[in-house]
Amino acid sequence: MPTPPFRADHVGSLLRPRAIAEARAAHADPAALRAIEDAEIPSLIKMQEDVGLQVVTDGEARRAFWHFDFMGMLDGMEMEVRGEGVQFHGTRIPPVHPVITGKLGFPANHPMLEHFTFLQERTTVCPKISIPGPSCIHFRTDPDDVRVREYQDPEALFEAIAATYRQAVAAYYAVGCRYLQLDDIFFAYLGDPQQRAQRLSMGQDPDWLIDRYAWMLNEAIKDRPDDMMIGMHMCRGNFRSTHAASGGYDAAADAIFNKTSVDIYFMEYDTDRAGGLEPLRLLPKGDKRVMAGFITTKTGKLEDMDSLRRQFDEASKYVDMEQLGIAPQCGFASTEHGNALTEDEQKRKLELVVQTAVSIWGTP
Repeated sequence: MPTPPFRADHVGSLLRPRAIAEARAAHADPAALRAIEDAEIPSLIKMQEDVGLQVVTDGEARRAFWHFDFMGMLDGMEMEVRGEGVQFHGTRIPPVHPVITGKLGFPANHPMLEHFTFLQERTTVCPKISIPGPSCIHFRTDPDDVRVREYQDPEALFEAIAATYRQAVAAYYAVGCRYLQLDDIFFAYLGDPQQRAQRLSMGQDPDWLIDRYAWMLNEAIKDRPDDMMIGMHMCRGNFRSTHAASGGYDAAADAIFNKTSVDIYFMEYDTDRAGGLEPLRLLPKGDKRVMAGFITTKTGKLEDMDSLRRQFDEASKYVDMEQLGIAPQCGFASTEHGNALTEDEQKRKLELVVQTAVSIWGTP
């Protein structure tokens, strides 16, 4: 079985197969939905293998959201449907709100452990699962929804989140996971002037948050065994091809690169909203790798290979080409609704990821 890191990779989520989407829309009972998911996910795995990827996911096909499903399955957390959802550019996500109701923890029977083992048993290449990073619990939970007095102290909450994720990392390793990705997108959000202003209005210093988020992330993964690779994804929102934030990585680059022991960084770089490539200069020399997200998942238009090679030439001014790889800038369906492209266009994007990697490095 191939082992990470790879030159060609992807963030994780894929457009939901029609049968799964229809079953969800019809509110199929859990057993019936599970049977349909079990029948459809092997085709998603095969598609990824067929395009030449050496790493595959289950497409997050069992989830409604990239983050809320995982969080709602933790001890001490619930999801409430009320009011309005988070604002994106020109739209809002469905009105789901995380609430902390008790002692945080990662349960031994967390359903997403089984999501991974299902994947692992059905591929001959490297299986990977993506879960929301530790910062997600803090960033996406309104302070008024922290209903445990102890956790109203931010430092106590950060300690509890880090401990919960240490349990998660150990649990995934125990079931055979050797490549775990944490979607810690809010480092990128905190480069957005509007997002920073919003945090300041809440009494939260965005730079202090970046530092504490890096601490949480590192605490979560620092004890993992040497043969477990940790990836980290950053973006600025992805819901039905829209976004929620804009701004470069300048504020967060030192923290993510030098204050965490993350191995692989998936960095959105498909538009000017992500800022320049200069922050890559802070990546320490060595084995760490940046998967440059020059290929968008937000539209079906296929990027030009020559243009991609020029972007890598530009990136190599700041970081050694040997510490680079390629992946799409985000998932294709961060929520069950999916982005505005077809399954065929999705496949062509993944083929381009592999072709670009082979063109530049000679291997996927």
